[in-house]
Amino acid sequence: RNLKELDDLAREKESVVQKARNKLSTCQLRIKMLAKQLDCVVTEIEKEEEAGNVAALFRLQAMHKQLCAELEKEKDIELEIALTLEENMLEMWQIEIEQGKYEIHREQVKKDEEELEMQYQERAEVRIWKEKIAALQAEGNRQCREKKEQEAQKEYEERHKKILEDAKRNHEKAVCFLRKTMARVREKSAKEEEETQEHMERRIQAVLSLKTSIASSREKLQTLQVWKKARAFKAKKQEMKMREAILAEGGNVAKEILLHKRLLEHEKEKQASRERQKSRKIEIVSQILKEKASIDKRKRSQSCTKAVKVIFHYIFKTYVPSQKLWCSPSACSSAGERTASVEEISAELPHDVLCESEDEKEREESLLEPEFPGLWSQERALHKMSKEEMDPKQLAIRTVKKTTFVEKMEEFQTGIFHKQIVSGHEYKGCAFYSKPGCIHFKDFDVGQTYKKKIVLINASYSVNSCRLVGISEWLKDFISIHFDPPGKLSAGMSCETVVTFKPMINETLEGEVMFMAQTGPFSVPLKCTAKRCILALDKELIDFGSHVVGETISRTINLTNSGALGTRFK
Repeated sequence: RNLKELDDLAREKESVVQKARNKLSTCQLRIKMLAKQLDCVVTEIEKEEEAGNVAALFRLQAMHKQLCAELEKEKDIELEIALTLEENMLEMWQIEIEQGKYEIHREQVKKDEEELEMQYQERAEVRIWKEKIAALQAEGNRQCREKKEQEAQKEYEERHKKILEDAKRNHEKAVCFLRKTMARVREKSAKEEEETQEHMERRIQAVLSLKTSIASSREKLQTLQVWKKARAFKAKKQEMKMREAILAEGGNVAKEILLHKRLLEHEKEKQASRERQKSRKIEIVSQILKEKASIDKRKRSQSCTKAVKVIFHYIFKTYVPSQKLWCSPSACSSAGERTASVEEISAELPHDVLCESEDEKEREESLLEPEFPGLWSQERALHKMSKEEMDPKQLAIRTVKKTTFVEKMEEFQTGIFHKQIVSGHEYKGCAFYSKPGCIHFKDFDVGQTYKKKIVLINASYSVNSCRLVGISEWLKDFISIHFDPPGKLSAGMSCETVVTFKPMINETLEGEVMFMAQTGPFSVPLKCTAKRCILALDKELIDFGSHVVGETISRTINLTNSGALGTRFK
């Protein structure tokens, strides 16, 4: 690469020097021409002086001055060109010296190039040799393939001959068997003909009965149509009477008829809503009964464990007053010994202690009774409450919190909120809306922790702020909310809230997360649905279509469980 650059530079300098030389030669020629012209002008001036021609003399003197100036300029240019030529010559000589220094390398490069060319030739020869070997191998493979194909063709022909011979023998046997089977088939077909005749007679009788039933159904349909027509005629008559009465009174006929029709539709809707309410009530009652049955069952199963707890509580009070920490019986003895000791202690306990434990149990049940029965399982209240929650101090704190929450809600209800009026339009509606619109924890497992993030967006006309008020009372034990108040938010801006759900009971819960904005309160619905099975069929109606009497038609329906809980069905 460096040698090539040096060669390029040498060529460039040679071209530059050549151009400079050409310029110098042209400049020297110009100087010679100007010198000749000067000589001519000088001789003419001398002639005109002798002749005494003043005008021509002045003209020739001016030309003389001009030629002298041009000559001086050309000499200056000649000097410049000569200097540049010398500089370029020096540079060219320096480059030639450099080329002389790298002459050994140049020879080495030439040798390397020759060696490389030789290698390329050798590689080409090797490649040609390999291609020849590959071609020979391909030719050998082709010949082997042709031999194999010929052998396979011979084998196929021999096999085909054997197959034809076997087919002939089998055909002879088949003809023999066919004669026998044909005799059997004829006998069978005779029997089938007799059976088909009997079946046809039965079908004819069925068709005749079907005709009679169709005729009777037609008569019924005609009577139904007549009844409908009579009913429509009666309705028209009533409408005509109404019109005549309204016209007699001088009222608006169209308006009154429209009102009458709307009243009839309203009565129909009322009737339908009453039926829906009845069915809904029946469903609710059945659900409540199921819940009560399950709660009673759980109570019965846990009454024994509750009695054991009360006994241990009495032992702790009476026999171990000095100890601060109480070890569980499982750490001291085996399960059999523990049950025996419990039975002995319960036998030794006085009657008033047992009564006292029963009173405590009743008091605990009354304290733990939920505000809205049906939403909470009473079993959860019996075995999930810890000793800290049974403490009167903790209960007092809970009641104080509840009262403060109610007071705050009353303040918010009676509070004065700022109206948002922008360019003469007052904003009405919810100031913030959430994404997603509903916080839904689906198919949860008891004991696990679930988190969901919601984004609150300011949908009002101007700057607004929001703060967390709280959540529904019955969700406080399961739901915790992490909300950093963002301060004032411009229209369209948003803030984030993290909702954490830790289920303790396997029940569906519903409630809401309540916020307060400058323009008023708003809430985000919250729903926690337990795992359940949702069975659905792909068809509402199994339609067999038109068919003939005695024909068998089958249809397939699919039962799908789209829920997260498996189930058996029959």
